[in-house]
Amino acid sequence: MHTSTSIRHALDADAAAIAAIYNQGIAERSSTFETMPRSAADIATRLHDARHPLLVATDAAGVVIGWAGLSSYRARDCYAGISEFSIYLDRAARGRGVGRALLAALIDAAQTRGCWKLVSRIFPSNIASRRLCAACGFREVGIYEKHGRLDGRWIDVVIVERLISANLAGVPGEPSC
Repeated sequence: MHTSTSIRHALDADAAAIAAIYNQGIAERSSTFETMPRSAADIATRLHDARHPLLVATDAAGVVIGWAGLSSYRARDCYAGISEFSIYLDRAARGRGVGRALLAALIDAAQTRGCWKLVSRIFPSNIASRRLCAACGFREVGIYEKHGRLDGRWIDVVIVERLISANLAGVPGEPSC
């Protein structure tokens, strides 16, 4: 990561930039089943959930160039320590280590909140995201076949998970980003 990049919790003022980056991912059809662009108001509803933070990466000028967030996995109490995660980078920020820094910070935030596992689903063709997750200690645990339709085509997803050993008794340390 370039030394002038920093990671912090998202602010209300970041909502439009976060939406714009997410909308790039929606338009590219490479990382989400979503097809409708998001607005700053849509993003603002996620910004004040203490249990599921949203982090941003900013460049030297303070411009948001990526975001990563946690969300609820399942409503049942037995899954309270599992969170899903998402990560999106502005096109211009890709391949510079920003994703790795964001994901490392998100793992730390999840650990602080008592999570014992992070999970996500990645399109098989999204090699960059799969490599990022592998570099940050995630493992691929399976494939959901025909998990959703996008532009009239069935798409599989690769399931990834990472245990957070500090929050699990008796589990050896996991690699860090």
